[in-house]
Amino acid sequence: MSSRFTHAIVCRVPDSINKAIGVENPIDLAKCRRQHEAYVQALRDAGLDVIELPADEQQPDCTFVEDTAVVCNGIALLCRPQPPSRRQEVKYMKSILQKELNLPVMEISDESATLEGGDVLFTGREFFVGLSERSSRSGAVALANAFPEFPCSPVKVDGALHLKSLLTMAGPDVICVAKDKHAQEVLKRIESCASFTYKTVTVDDICAANCVYANGTLLHRAASELPESAKVITSKLGHLKLRGLEFSELQKADGSLTCCSILVSQPKHLRSLS
Repeated sequence: MSSRFTHAIVCRVPDSINKAIGVENPIDLAKCRRQHEAYVQALRDAGLDVIELPADEQQPDCTFVEDTAVVCNGIALLCRPQPPSRRQEVKYMKSILQKELNLPVMEISDESATLEGGDVLFTGREFFVGLSERSSRSGAVALANAFPEFPCSPVKVDGALHLKSLLTMAGPDVICVAKDKHAQEVLKRIESCASFTYKTVTVDDICAANCVYANGTLLHRAASELPESAKVITSKLGHLKLRGLEFSELQKADGSLTCCSILVSQPKHLRSLS
């Protein structure tokens, strides 16, 4: 996969989280914050310098930073989230990427395009972009143009909010995917157009397919919440440093592990400037 990550950008949970777009059942705010704090600590324990942004009460979805930008090879592409209400989050993320990490930032010029980071799967070798309700084909084209050094394939997504709601990278050349029929269909589409070959680990629970792999550590859903899937991950990926995390509250807002951080490999020549 990618070279060693140096930083992670996260955002604290706002009091207004229950007004986030995907919320149907009430979120326990105190429990949600405890779970998010454990997640942030796990990122730090994986060797990442965590940039923790303050909660923005005017932006209930602000904790889901993944949808605002894609960072690869020391360059950031600002996304264009489908809900107009989230566009202000992107403007703020632009300032963080430039001022805190000194990264060059690109923007999508096509105003009709939509792209959310939750639909962007980078394997370390190539990109797959989910064509979902949140990301369009023109958004996938914009990403391909931003990172021409990597193959980029659009993949139709059904039955889920984002591509990474169904599968994610769980290690070098390893895809963690749910047994869910929609996830399996997407996996077949990926395999049919992939430029490289990947191993797969299949889990029972769709929420368990969303993992964060960074610097030899795999953040995954805890056995206390998803016991059967955690058992599979322990069996198949036990050679990694595993961190089981509870994430039940942010899940109520369609939140997942990957959507709460942007991982960055900051080029060495920029680190002294940060």
